Amino acid sequence: MKKPYLKKFGVIKNITIWIVNGKYIRENFDEEFTNFGQHYFFHFIPTNEFWIDKENSPGEEEFFIHHLFVEWRLMRRGMKYKTALAHADRSERAERMKSDTVKGLKPFLTNTKLIKRIHKKQIASYKNGLQIWLVRGNLVRDFYFIDFTEGGHDNVYSFIPKDEVWIDDDLSPQERRFVLLHEVHERRLMASGWLYSKAHRSANKIEFVCRNHPFLLAKKLHEEFKSKTSGRGF
Repeated sequence: MKKPYLKKFGVIKNITIWIVNGKYIRENFDEEFTNFGQHYFFHFIPTNEFWIDKENSPGEEEFFIHHLFVEWRLMRRGMKYKTALAHADRSERAERMKSDTVKGLKPFLTNTKLIKRIHKKQIASYKNGLQIWLVRGNLVRDFYFIDFTEGGHDNVYSFIPKDEVWIDDDLSPQERRFVLLHEVHERRLMASGWLYSKAHRSANKIEFVCRNHPFLLAKKLHEEFKSKTSGRGF
């Protein structure tokens, strides 16, 4: 278990907080590990440790730690994950609302202006209208959806404009194409009528295969963008 650990962030109330290699965890333990985790959801994490993925765009660690403490305490007492997550989300959101970033931006932002600030860099665009954007994930979590991680698209999130796929800038550049594959595969299936849960499981599988066999990635992305059943935007 040496490889996931990168550095010790600190110790709070007998909990050791580690910055970890999320890419290694997603490829070797669980592809669902995203920004952070704790033992009662990810059992491979030791009981008295919190793991936070190394951020490509640092600055949200304190929010993640606050969230983890709420979730960890409630699940340790026997609360189901979904209920504990809802409590932790509300508590984290309250902390985010106190931040200088939110207090400074909130009075001046319309939805259109906010989307412009969230857009960081257009990665790709296609003749039929689909746009792939690298986005400021911290602003998405601050203003729209606190559980936004890695990526998303317009068929799942109503706040994402039509025909857009978003990739979180907190994700390491080495992982962005794997997440892009996940999102466009999931989006295609949902456009053809699949429910999110089924499409998400399928996307997880293809992402996991390509993470472990990277030579397949370019081929799988090409297949997704060439698919005749890709739906609007492909």
